[in-house]
Amino acid sequence: AKDIAGANVEIKKVPETLSDDILEKMGALKAKDAQKDIKIASLDDLEKADAIIFGTPTRFGNMCAQMRAFLDATGGLWMKGALVGKVGSVFTSSNTQHGGQESTILTFHTNLLHHGMIIVGLPYTFEKQMQTNTIMGLSPYGVSTVAGMKGERSITEEEKDAAIFLGKRVAEITNKLNK
Repeated sequence: AKDIAGANVEIKKVPETLSDDILEKMGALKAKDAQKDIKIASLDDLEKADAIIFGTPTRFGNMCAQMRAFLDATGGLWMKGALVGKVGSVFTSSNTQHGGQESTILTFHTNLLHHGMIIVGLPYTFEKQMQTNTIMGLSPYGVSTVAGMKGERSITEEEKDAAIFLGKRVAEITNKLNK
């Protein structure tokens, strides 16, 4: 998205709700440390943005509790229609190939629709999602990846290309809507 004229990309995260003790037992303390310099997203950030690409790990076929808590706090934005007409998209990851990536993205879309956002997915014009020679998390609903049970699997080139494609698509559609 940052390669599209007029696009200003900011990466934010939602507040962590689990203790370091629990994160350590989950094997996620290293990931938390890797994100220590990323700023926490605020409701004001959502209101100011023209487009928002949300990312969440998949937890039992749904978004993670941290994202759920963040979105549950957007009632005030909903009441004043602050996100109506903004472009939104979703990406996710799961531990296993059939870990619920599509259901996570689809149930996340419900939140965007309630806010009046315009959902942008990954169209089949991104032909790499049609490949069957490797495990991939791509679908028309959005971009995802399979991380492995211990986070040992890296994102594939196809998934990386899909994320770039989706980011550019969100930026291009946002630019068209804001003309």
